[in-house]
Amino acid sequence: MKIKIEKSKAMGIVKAPPSKSMAHRMLICSGLAQGTSVVRGIAPSEDVLATLDCLEALGAKYSVDGDTVTMTGTDATLPNSNELFCRESGSTLRFFIPICLMSGSSHVLHGSETLLKRPMSVYEDICKEQGIEFENDGKTIKVGGMLKPGNYRVKGNISSQFISGLIFALPLLDGDSTISIAPPIESCSYINLTIDALSQFGVEAKWTDERTIFIKGNQSYKPGEVSVEGDYSNAAFFDSLNALGGEVTVEGLSENSLQGDRVYSKYFEMLKRGTPTIHISDCPDLGPVLFALAACKNGGVFTGTARLKIKESDRAASMAQELEKFGVSVKVNDDSVVVYPADFHEPNEVLNGHNDHRIVMSLACMLTLTGGEINGAEAVSKSMPNFFETLKQIGIKVKEIADN
Repeated sequence: MKIKIEKSKAMGIVKAPPSKSMAHRMLICSGLAQGTSVVRGIAPSEDVLATLDCLEALGAKYSVDGDTVTMTGTDATLPNSNELFCRESGSTLRFFIPICLMSGSSHVLHGSETLLKRPMSVYEDICKEQGIEFENDGKTIKVGGMLKPGNYRVKGNISSQFISGLIFALPLLDGDSTISIAPPIESCSYINLTIDALSQFGVEAKWTDERTIFIKGNQSYKPGEVSVEGDYSNAAFFDSLNALGGEVTVEGLSENSLQGDRVYSKYFEMLKRGTPTIHISDCPDLGPVLFALAACKNGGVFTGTARLKIKESDRAASMAQELEKFGVSVKVNDDSVVVYPADFHEPNEVLNGHNDHRIVMSLACMLTLTGGEINGAEAVSKSMPNFFETLKQIGIKVKEIADN
């Protein structure tokens, strides 16, 4: 899908979309609870639909009424061989692998080629140590066996999703476990979101020190009624329009949220005032919109960017390629990105979305200043299918154009 955006000013009120991160977590907890739960504030993004598909494959039953999911949970510890379809959702794939290792049965997890190229070494190493089958042929991941309680040693600088995946499963084992995390620990806020979600379904995982999580065994998830809070990650795109001259009010964000991406407002102010150095290892999803805003303002230096290589695209390289079309120079290093100050201009060719929702949304915000076109704009369906409709509602001139 190709989208054309005309130069226009954003004005109005936007309700923050529900947090995709918390939606995954609350749906999984409800799907593991014995009984019926209600989860409110669910948006039908591709990633969330993948999680619902996988829960259903494991035996959970659910119905959808508007933004509310009513879930009857499944017992993941029962023998049950199944195929799970994770689409392009890294969270879904990494959260469900340990859950699939609760029954001793074999499971096959499907995903896009890009998804299955993402690092899986943490789980590969654990499975090898415990004599569990783990086979990744580039098209599917096949696992078979059962996790054992004990001490799990995990690197903290690959992805917090591995740690969250273990946190979902380990409480159901018949013994206590600990997760020892080797520093540096990146995206720690996402681990805390997982612990918070579990607590709302009666399961406890707790930090015993800054590197260790203790998880008591023989616990069980209890059904409940919960609501998904607003998402700072996606709200950042709409709030960035204020830094670009718009007048947008974003509602529905919790001031007490544990989401790491809530720091975006601080970083936006820094970019408006000068050429700052910003460390983003704890909020890598903000990378593209921060690069975009730096390009529109005074430039910026961003450190802690190494993990951007293993997202839906190589996000630093992708943004560098697209920002060059605006006349902006970007230097991408192993763990840092420099966006140089520039008098940017309307892009001299059609922009490429790189099959990455956050790249598309970041570029779309920039185009409100210059006008231009984006190919592959359908990537927004991964997290926010109504993104362009929302832009229209706040005065941005957007239209879909036919490919030649």
